[in-house]
Amino acid sequence: MLKDQSFESYLKEIEKPFSGWDFSYITETGRVSSSLLSWSYGSMVLPLIQKSASMLDMGTGGGELLSKLQPFPEKVCATEGYPPNVPVARERLEPIGVEVYQIGEDDLLPFDDQQFDLIINKHESYSPSEVRRVLTDDGIFVTQQVGGSDYVDINHALGAPVNDEFSHWELAYAEKELRENGFEVLEAKEEFPTQRFYDIGALLYYLKAIPWQVPDFKSENYIPQLHQIHEMIHLKGYFDVKQHRFLLKAKKG
Repeated sequence: MLKDQSFESYLKEIEKPFSGWDFSYITETGRVSSSLLSWSYGSMVLPLIQKSASMLDMGTGGGELLSKLQPFPEKVCATEGYPPNVPVARERLEPIGVEVYQIGEDDLLPFDDQQFDLIINKHESYSPSEVRRVLTDDGIFVTQQVGGSDYVDINHALGAPVNDEFSHWELAYAEKELRENGFEVLEAKEEFPTQRFYDIGALLYYLKAIPWQVPDFKSENYIPQLHQIHEMIHLKGYFDVKQHRFLLKAKKG
């Protein structure tokens, strides 16, 4: 009975508010953790920011990461395509000198040609030709991407369809695409770290934040599968899924 009560309680986690790109509700409480990558996106971009005259952060979310990468160049802009994140980003970033632009399409950036020495991009889609257009000559583009096989273990555990639209999205494809658009690739890495969930509520909270993983997800449609994962966590202590990450650093040729 106690386990059933805890399951019912955890189901309510999907109702918890989520804004920006802030997972501290489950990360800072230790309810979810990830294995380490061999690189640090922040450590890679920080020295590049410090020696740039202008920069763009694509897909800034709520500005959580960018706000921690100061001091900034004289000109710094950020884009965000998810409307609920835009006011969060503006409230956080505009007081520290960042212009935040709401965009609809990544292949139509609201900037003139050759505006930025540096473009950084963490987990945001992009058009290589558009990135090249707004970069200055010899400008640098750094991106950490979520690969097409990310979290498919969640779909399998739920018996939910896997979205094949992005199955091609992996390092080799993205690297080739950049080269074909006139970039010199300086660094390229790809890894599959583990994400560990310690309770079913943390998984539900995460699914709410990434609605593209299981489109139209409603917990009531997956009660047997969710309870099975809940029981697995009760017996084993955790539920592991594979992430898919890759990193590219490239220079405009």
